[in-house]
Amino acid sequence: MTQAILAKAGRDEALTPAEIGSLLAIGDAAGLQDLYDCAYRVKARHVGRVVYFRGLIEASNICIKDCHYCGIRKSNHNVTRFQMDEGEILREALWAFEHEYGSVVIQAGERQDSAHINLIEQVLRRITAATAGGLGITLSLGEQTATTYRRWREAGAHRYLLRIETTNPQLYRSLHPPDHDFQTRVDCLAHLRNSGYQVGTGVMIGLPGQTLDDLVNDILFMQAMDVDMVGMGPYIPHHDTPLGRPLSPITPSHQLAALTLGLKMIAVTRIVLRDVNIAAATSLQTLSPTGREMGLRCGANVIMPNLTAAEFRCNYTLYDNKPCTHESAAACRECLARRIDRLGETIGFSQQGTPRHYLKRNEKR
Repeated sequence: MTQAILAKAGRDEALTPAEIGSLLAIGDAAGLQDLYDCAYRVKARHVGRVVYFRGLIEASNICIKDCHYCGIRKSNHNVTRFQMDEGEILREALWAFEHEYGSVVIQAGERQDSAHINLIEQVLRRITAATAGGLGITLSLGEQTATTYRRWREAGAHRYLLRIETTNPQLYRSLHPPDHDFQTRVDCLAHLRNSGYQVGTGVMIGLPGQTLDDLVNDILFMQAMDVDMVGMGPYIPHHDTPLGRPLSPITPSHQLAALTLGLKMIAVTRIVLRDVNIAAATSLQTLSPTGREMGLRCGANVIMPNLTAAEFRCNYTLYDNKPCTHESAAACRECLARRIDRLGETIGFSQQGTPRHYLKRNEKR
């Protein structure tokens, strides 16, 4: 049965929800390798064997949201809060540009006040001017109004990542306080598309109470939303959150199971969505020292090296045991370059890496 499904995938035929579920349910080593190999062939055919670097700038850990799983939730008073100013964010972005990164990701806790909106707009204009529009800019700044999204797009942002986290509304409610609304998040994705962004979303994999059917529906949601990018990773608890307390010891078998499920989701998402950009999340490396390389071998084509200055980086901890918190941006770049070279993949230095899915959709207009 599995081989027949993979054969369909190899011919770029659409899979049924039941077939997607069957691939996610694979548990034997040989079957997993066949799945990963199929996903890699789909990746090579549709997006090539090129890995794009997105330099990650964690601009602030101040957040108005109180998500039950997140280490920088507003109710966590054990976090030292920080906010980079315009010059500090610009400096990180220019370092990326000078070191041949094609794009950066500006990520922060969620805020909707005018001071924050204006700061991001000014930073976008300064980066765009300083690089003559040559540096791709992704924002990951949460839910905003349609007006704010348009302002940031007009100021120079190209992409926006807004993870849905889960497409099961009941599970979504269990992850958030009552004032967080699932439909608002879905509406934000529509606003982003209408504003002309390359739109990305994604989910947490292995959440308490999550089923394989939920993950199947997550993939189908991303397909129906016609997204251009996917950013997702295994759920890893944070000890200072409601979802992470009490924190049970994570055994090697739990780590392996979480890693395997994360890799399967990357592989099956690649098979179903084909020509989108998929990131190998940093959380994979929390579960295995070579987790991000494994993600690339399973169909991912984007890696996000951390550019955040060490003085800030250690306070941007969304989950426990985040890797590379004390590594410099230069060391991180060189380390990942060596790892990717050993895989036989090419790094798209100085390339923005616009998703082929986005380019194809816009060619049809």
